[in-house]
Amino acid sequence: MPMKYDKLFALMKEKGLTTYRIRKEKIISEGTLQKLRENKPVTTDSIAALCEVLCCQPGDIMEYVPEGQ
Repeated sequence: MPMKYDKLFALMKEKGLTTYRIRKEKIISEGTLQKLRENKPVTTDSIAALCEVLCCQPGDIMEYVPEGQ
């Protein structure tokens, strides 16, 4: 997968945003959260929702990794 979301989970931990709160406040769906854990594609709406709650830019939560690296 060319996109990695390791930075997202590190920032969530740093800012105290739990997956429980994400589900409870319906920031993104459980299915989308699972896709992020597996570095699978998600919609820009999901990225925007996370950026809003974390007060960050997309590059702060995701990283492009070329195939084969």
